[in-house]
Amino acid sequence: MSKQREVSNKMRIYHRYLGFFLAGIMAVYALSGVVLIFRDTDFLKKEILNEKQVAANLNAEQLGKEIKIKRLKFSEVSDGIATFKGGSYNTQTGEVSYTTKRLPLVLDKMTHLHKAKSSDPLYFLNIFFGGALLFFVISSFWMFLPNTTIFKKGMYFAAAGVVLTLILLLV
Repeated sequence: MSKQREVSNKMRIYHRYLGFFLAGIMAVYALSGVVLIFRDTDFLKKEILNEKQVAANLNAEQLGKEIKIKRLKFSEVSDGIATFKGGSYNTQTGEVSYTTKRLPLVLDKMTHLHKAKSSDPLYFLNIFFGGALLFFVISSFWMFLPNTTIFKKGMYFAAAGVVLTLILLLV
């Protein structure tokens, strides 16, 4: 057997078993990616009422840090009650009541996996997954012999994919 054929067969084997191994992870990333497209809407989110006791006489910025709402601003303050989008804060007693919207637990965990940062233990999985996808890209070119019609058509499709991606990025 020729050296080129041996490499091609090995790449096919690695591609096949890595594909089976990553099937579940790819399904999770696909679903969470679609859900993340709608992160600026309330799609699939449920409203949760939060009631908390915090320090009295906080300003909007301090309250925002305390209840983890970025760029919180009071829309009105009257009779010791400060209102803001989605809630209210009693400046004298420190009682705050507000609503948040969250994805169901499983979808929330999936999107957290998708958005893992370097400070998150899950980032190793993201690096592994990204490397595995890059391997899929490279190994797919060993699935067919270079002089076959299927390979040549595949190269046209690969080029079209690159061009489409560049157009979408630049538009």
